[in-house]
Amino acid sequence: MRAVKLQKKAAGVGFDWPDYRGAMEKYHEELDELKNALSAGDKKQVEKEMGDLLFSVVNLARLLDVEPETALTSTSEKFVKRFCYIEKKARYTGKILSKCSLSELDAWWEEAKNQEKK
Repeated sequence: MRAVKLQKKAAGVGFDWPDYRGAMEKYHEELDELKNALSAGDKKQVEKEMGDLLFSVVNLARLLDVEPETALTSTSEKFVKRFCYIEKKARYTGKILSKCSLSELDAWWEEAKNQEKK
């Protein structure tokens, strides 16, 4: 991931947070800036701030010794499994997925999560 490489290069010359706390604060700062851009309705600024937020999350992961690509892949796979469960529940109950209410979909999502714990 390019962001990790850039951050490691900067860290290699001492341009880095001493620990994860600084990166966590930066994440919250970037999140606030994204909220402000959303409130202003400025699409270009929203895109810029979203990029900054994502970059800060990658940096936080690096400082926590978490490989962001691995973490994101794992979460994506978990999402696929849960969504497949929802699709199966809809078929099993004879419902059209797009016609289900959000509360029904959320309930099936929670069922899928509970199935993982077994």
